[in-house]
Amino acid sequence: MRWAVVGNAENRRVRLFTDAVLAAGHAAPRVVAWHAVLTEGGHGFADDEFVRLDSPGENPAVDALLRGVPEPTRVEGSARWYANFVGAVRSLRGGRRLDDPADLAVLFDKRRCHARLAAAGVPVPPAPAAGPLRGWTDVRERMRAAGMSRVFVKLAHGSSASGVLAVESTTSGRWQASTSVEVDRDGALHNSLRVRRYQDESTIAAIVDRLAPDGLHLERWIPKATLGGRSADLRVVVIAGRATHVVVRTSRSPMTNLHLGGARGDLDAVRAAVGARWAEAMTICEHAAACFSDTLCVGVDLLPGLGWRRFTVGEVNAFGDLLPGLTGLPGSSAEGLDTYAAQLSAASRFAAATPRPATIGPLR
Repeated sequence: MRWAVVGNAENRRVRLFTDAVLAAGHAAPRVVAWHAVLTEGGHGFADDEFVRLDSPGENPAVDALLRGVPEPTRVEGSARWYANFVGAVRSLRGGRRLDDPADLAVLFDKRRCHARLAAAGVPVPPAPAAGPLRGWTDVRERMRAAGMSRVFVKLAHGSSASGVLAVESTTSGRWQASTSVEVDRDGALHNSLRVRRYQDESTIAAIVDRLAPDGLHLERWIPKATLGGRSADLRVVVIAGRATHVVVRTSRSPMTNLHLGGARGDLDAVRAAVGARWAEAMTICEHAAACFSDTLCVGVDLLPGLGWRRFTVGEVNAFGDLLPGLTGLPGSSAEGLDTYAAQLSAASRFAAATPRPATIGPLR
């Protein structure tokens, strides 16, 4: 099998995937840089090349091209990032794709993604009435009309908790927002590695108003189950339609992202707490992945409710497989394999069983 990767050669995902390709006995994949795709136009791939897309966001120069903002820490510019990214993906020609352009366009828009999941019967956090959010005034009004005192305000096209605010109000009318957004002297917004709390409504309003032109997604803040006194959720990798890898993420803040102080938790302890509902939880993730049937691998963020009794899908991530050192679940098709080796195995099985489609979705 011949492999090609659209990505940045220095990215950890690309290096790990290259190692998996070599370990499987194939030639090293051809790497097409995102910078070249964005500056030189569409690139073509041979009919027999298997093409994997990698996240373009970890290279400052590429991020600046996509976002139109030179400072890599800046939050603003996600709408432009989305438009440029989707356009670049659609410009690629040929090859056998592991990532479908139409699926990616939905996966990177939280509003469209949640709508698709909900239409398929996948449980997602309830959202107030649909429609554009022009700023803090709209957020406040939607919360009041829906009777929601705690919500997440998210960039429609954000990732890695960029621009996310966990907002809560009290009966006395006071407000609080937990976020990794840092405001500089000029009012510009930057991503930081520290979750902070803003308790002044004018500051919260200024942040939301500055984010609103990029598009906002609003959803109910669902209290999550705890593990060792910390909030917990699950990143579940689904490959070829089957849940294969799971990592527990725990945190003392509303965001469990590992780069914001989250930590990996004990999967055995979670399975013991979930008990007989474990199969149900994995099935929910597989149903979520099935909504993106032309993409081989996604990472599903599964939110367990208090007491581990109910499960809700918070996000479906196109590039959610960076889980170094994690091997597949016992009894799964990926047992003993990391996420990249498991994708190679699934693609090889698919190639042996089918003619040459434009995209490689879940095995049927």
